[in-house]
Amino acid sequence: MEASSDSKISGLIPVAIDPKTINCQIHGEYIATGLRLRGGREVWSQCPGCAEQEKADRLAAEQRDRNIMENMRRADVIRQSRLPVRLEPCSFANYIASTDQQKHAMQVSMDFAADFDRHMVSGETLIFAGLPGTGKGHLAAAVMNKLMPAKLPIYTTCLDLIRSVRDTWRKDSPVSETDVLSEYERVALLIVDEIGVQYGTDGEQTILFDVIDRRYRQMKPSIFITNQDRAGFTQYIGERAYDRMRQTARWVAFDWESYRPQARRSAS
Repeated sequence: MEASSDSKISGLIPVAIDPKTINCQIHGEYIATGLRLRGGREVWSQCPGCAEQEKADRLAAEQRDRNIMENMRRADVIRQSRLPVRLEPCSFANYIASTDQQKHAMQVSMDFAADFDRHMVSGETLIFAGLPGTGKGHLAAAVMNKLMPAKLPIYTTCLDLIRSVRDTWRKDSPVSETDVLSEYERVALLIVDEIGVQYGTDGEQTILFDVIDRRYRQMKPSIFITNQDRAGFTQYIGERAYDRMRQTARWVAFDWESYRPQARRSAS
């Protein structure tokens, strides 16, 4: 007599087995649940401790992969940002703010980074002004590091900016002047260091005005760094460029002595 179709189907369905105690070599005894499969093979539930460990290991591996990808992405953004190697470690956490003025400068910088999305709409600009070695570049780099890799800022010295435009005037230049100016215009944040080191010629002022005016019209935030006072800063960038800044720029004074001699004494 042939078996009924129902009995054939039931033979394919796993059957629950009464729980039993199994000893895990790592976590000890646990109550396992089991199923009897076709052909009589039995399968039993995994040790809960081992299951948790495997889950933790899997999540840790996934996090390591994400960290690797994030570090690769960050390294690529840092390369594109042209942040000098010396400034790469700079952060708000390792900035030394001992005086009220230093704390104010750091707070302004931290607020600027924290509220950057709004500044991308308003085009707010910071001008860090003070003697060499007072931490202007450190705080500008800290802002950059806070924004990367979600945003791409670009760091340049004033002379390098001017050279990058003038280099396009060569017949064999692979890029045009418009290409370079458009990059300075599009970037989320532009940091221009060492304003006042250039010669201050009409030609230099024309290039600076073009960059500043493009970002002003597109309401893009910038940070300008100088050792000059207001009069000297205006002299080097030109009256027209400084006039563009009056509406959105905030002057941040770094009126204290250079930190570098102290750093040298600490290192010796």
